[in-house]
Amino acid sequence: MTAFARPRGGLLGVPAAVVAAIAFAWALAIAAQAAGDAADLHHKALIHSSLPRIAALVVFLLAWQAMIAAMMLPSSLPLVRLYARASAAQPRPDRAMAAFLGGYAAVWTAFGALAFIGDLGIHAAVDHSSWLSRHDYVIAGATFAIAGAFQFSSLKEACLRQCRHPASYLMRHYERGVGGGFRLGRGHGVYCLGCCWALMLVMFGAGVASVWWMAVLTGLMVYEKTAPGGRRAVPIAGAAFLALAAATFANPAWMPSLLSA
Repeated sequence: MTAFARPRGGLLGVPAAVVAAIAFAWALAIAAQAAGDAADLHHKALIHSSLPRIAALVVFLLAWQAMIAAMMLPSSLPLVRLYARASAAQPRPDRAMAAFLGGYAAVWTAFGALAFIGDLGIHAAVDHSSWLSRHDYVIAGATFAIAGAFQFSSLKEACLRQCRHPASYLMRHYERGVGGGFRLGRGHGVYCLGCCWALMLVMFGAGVASVWWMAVLTGLMVYEKTAPGGRRAVPIAGAAFLALAAATFANPAWMPSLLSA
């Protein structure tokens, strides 16, 4: 990699199409919540709808793409910006960028599919267990507990280190062409998944168009990855999620309905 030509357009070096995708995804989420349509895209509603399971999964994954664009792309903008500069001098840089974003989205789409399939199993367990039916708050509490505990894990820190140094990551893994772009995006997506999957599991529980949860979790992920004080925010967020879990288990009637299984 020898050329870091500045791409045309965009915001601070980020391609205009990427900025537009993020803005459009947020607009969709806000519009869906304002219109009262967000609940129809919740995994719980889709699972209990008349749609075949595969159709419900497809609908969910289409909505999940908006979550990827709205929540995950902002935290990856430093690498997107650097890749746009690096790929500007190669033939067909737009295709390389599309492949890079496609590889990134593929990782998070696979996670969304696995989460949806796992939720099918949870709903089956609830349907066959009278205890779980009466204590469904346990699922929300467990989700908070998993998110909180993972904030203190070595895997979280190892993956965050990769995401916090996009220039170093790009220098090690850059390849020209569409295939190289896809592999770079996929590899970055794996590290991004490794540090953020538990937070996105909370988002999965909250629903794909829960704007308040989107804003809080997006802000947290962006701060953890890009801010100078991001490392200090990790255990603080972990303690907050563990406190939410404890409060949910201790007094579920007092807790607001933050998550829906």
